[in-house]
Amino acid sequence: MMAHVTGVGWVTGAGTGTGKNRHDSHPTTGQLPRITRDLILDETYLHFGRMDDLSRLGLAAIGFALKDAGLAGWTEPRDIGIIAVSAWGCLQTDMDYYETVMPDGGRRASPSLFSYTLPNTFLGEAAVCFGLTGTGYVINEVSPSGLAGLLACLESISCDEIKTMLCGACDLECPAGIPRKSGHFPGAVFFVLEKVPQSNPSPYGHLHLDKCGAISFNGKRIQTLVQLAHACRVPIPQ
Repeated sequence: MMAHVTGVGWVTGAGTGTGKNRHDSHPTTGQLPRITRDLILDETYLHFGRMDDLSRLGLAAIGFALKDAGLAGWTEPRDIGIIAVSAWGCLQTDMDYYETVMPDGGRRASPSLFSYTLPNTFLGEAAVCFGLTGTGYVINEVSPSGLAGLLACLESISCDEIKTMLCGACDLECPAGIPRKSGHFPGAVFFVLEKVPQSNPSPYGHLHLDKCGAISFNGKRIQTLVQLAHACRVPIPQ
């Protein structure tokens, strides 16, 4: 089966970007940029001010990818799903919340932090913000490839469960005291996959999933999401 890549959005230590508005030089890893509401949204989103860092990171990359595909604006909910992979999930938020639980026997526990102690909360925020009604979940992937999410998206499209999916990876910096996993970098990258391009007449190319589960992009085998970003000519750091 085939699906077309029609949008790419990313946030890394080098900054933010979309496939059609990318940096000319290859970025390096580093501290993630501060994500503000006006960076992502044209209209007020009341939840933004209380969101944790992971949710702002994921919402930004998803918003950039939708904008790149011409799908950011909406008046009616759309059947678009999101599948993300993450090494750490919301672990940093969990740790921050735990710090508010310890004093005074839990009487100072933060309700705003508690709302973000699930790794898929940012997908719900994206669904509300951009009118997405499709399947949404996060896969904890030990490997830094990100292909588990891409494979799940392609399988959903191939089974005619859905025609448009967002696939990507989202992680903050490795929490203090947790062994760092080789190959993981802080940041987020998301791709819009469409069975038939609707809003973007010039997709970056097509993904093919063969019977053995191998994924290729424009005829070349893809083994990581970073490779896919590079194949779309987006300079995500390795």
